[in-house]
Amino acid sequence: MSFSGRVKEELAKNISRARHCRIAELAAFIGMCGTVVINRFDFCSVKIHTENLLVARKVFTLIEKTFNIKTDIAVRRNVAKQTVSYAVIVRRHEDALRVLQAVKMLDEHSGNAEELHAVNPLIVQQMCCRRAFLRGAFQASGSMSDPKKSYHFEIVCSSEEMACRIRDLICSFSMDAKIVPRKKSYIVYLKEGSQIVDILNVMEAHVSLMELENVRILKEMRNSVNRKVNCETANINKTVSAAVKQVEDITYLRDTIGFDHMPEGLVEAANARLANPDATLKELGESLTPPVGKSGINHRLRKLSELADKVRREQGGIL
Repeated sequence: MSFSGRVKEELAKNISRARHCRIAELAAFIGMCGTVVINRFDFCSVKIHTENLLVARKVFTLIEKTFNIKTDIAVRRNVAKQTVSYAVIVRRHEDALRVLQAVKMLDEHSGNAEELHAVNPLIVQQMCCRRAFLRGAFQASGSMSDPKKSYHFEIVCSSEEMACRIRDLICSFSMDAKIVPRKKSYIVYLKEGSQIVDILNVMEAHVSLMELENVRILKEMRNSVNRKVNCETANINKTVSAAVKQVEDITYLRDTIGFDHMPEGLVEAANARLANPDATLKELGESLTPPVGKSGINHRLRKLSELADKVRREQGGIL
């Protein structure tokens, strides 16, 4: 099962004890993947479609626990695509009206299902209800990438109005959700790992949150190790390049003007570098008698390089 599937499986098991939260989550299911069917007698029924069996069971349970209504579940198999889809159906007109009025998609004094409204802000006034609504929206039409590969969270909405509503709900928890159109849909998405951790916490998917955090810690450790290795490699390359240049300069001085007229300290440093071409500055300084600090040996080697450059200019060479 994919990571996204495991998140939905965990959320499907979360049945809120509070009736208002169950109604908020049900409002998300109806708003995201529900339809209202009106027959020729003006009787209505509510259908909620999903390709996830656990989500279908969740909707069935929410309606039964909240309204004490028995629903039907229709199963449709697509042999060509090898997929199965489920529809949770509230068939009785009176039951459908009760559900629609409870989720504030229908006025309490109206019996006309054609006057169906979008998701009502009254449903998500409380923080716990906002959590429940987002939980339902993700189960209805959300997905997440495998955190081992990338960080991406999205909810697919059929209308811009619903996308804006979900984005605002996510942003109310101090996250920065964005909307992007894709074909005929609108995608509400998060891209940062820390914000995806936050949205899992908001939806109360705590097991999945811990799994994601473990992946993030491992990735950060690998990145930290890689940065240190790269830094150390760069330092080694820099040290080796500097040592090679120093040996070239000292060899040039020895072969052109010799060491006879140089100060004793420079000659000592020059001989130490020629004898230890791979040594660090600290190791070179400690090999001298008396020992010289890192800055001291670096100063002498720099003087030798400056002298070599001066001799090259005088000899008509190239710097």
